[in-house]
Amino acid sequence: MVGQSMRAAMFVLAVLVLIPLVLVPVYAFIDPVSVPMLVRQIQGRPVERIWRDAEGISDRLKAAVVMSEDGQFCRHWGVDLGALRAEVDDFLAGKPARGASTITMQVARNLFLWNDRSYVRKVLEIPLALYIDLILPKHRIFEIYINIAEWGPDGQFGIEAGTRAAFGKTADALGWDEASLLAVTLPNPMSRHAATPTTRLRRVADIVRKRAQEAEGRIACLYAGRQPRLQ
Repeated sequence: MVGQSMRAAMFVLAVLVLIPLVLVPVYAFIDPVSVPMLVRQIQGRPVERIWRDAEGISDRLKAAVVMSEDGQFCRHWGVDLGALRAEVDDFLAGKPARGASTITMQVARNLFLWNDRSYVRKVLEIPLALYIDLILPKHRIFEIYINIAEWGPDGQFGIEAGTRAAFGKTADALGWDEASLLAVTLPNPMSRHAATPTTRLRRVADIVRKRAQEAEGRIACLYAGRQPRLQ
């Protein structure tokens, strides 16, 4: 009986490992849906997602998202080791977690894991992010991220749905203020609203906008060798 339970557990573990091993290469060509999207669909709740290729998204928004969420995105291999080391040091010192998730780690979580905070999930994110970064080019990782991120309180997933809900326009037509406000809502789109920002949210957006306007060299991996249109 114990042997059967062990074999069943090993089988389940093997399946869980094989799913990302198989699907990540497929996602180089097929546009994925996220676990939160699937959960909402199973629950019968609304899901709105309109896929936009990276070239059809405002360069201002790309820069703002990277500088808000993961300023080292173009430089690391899926995991920001410096930020992760600082997170471990804070944990050992009993300090509150600051978060060390890169964009790639968030892609791993949204595609294959769950959203509740836990150290188990964080540990699983790390090898998944390294694998995703190994298999997929940076611009594709970012393209997936910006199309599966939850961007609104009513089932808006992806930048196109988020932009239309917030500003009534498409994701290729954003000015700096709109782009930076959308970028800083990502940590919590349930309580942060780009269309009706608080004074604090607008202040954070202004900081992100200034960083993004000066980030040309740090975001080159998003633009396939061309100059970004940030003006």
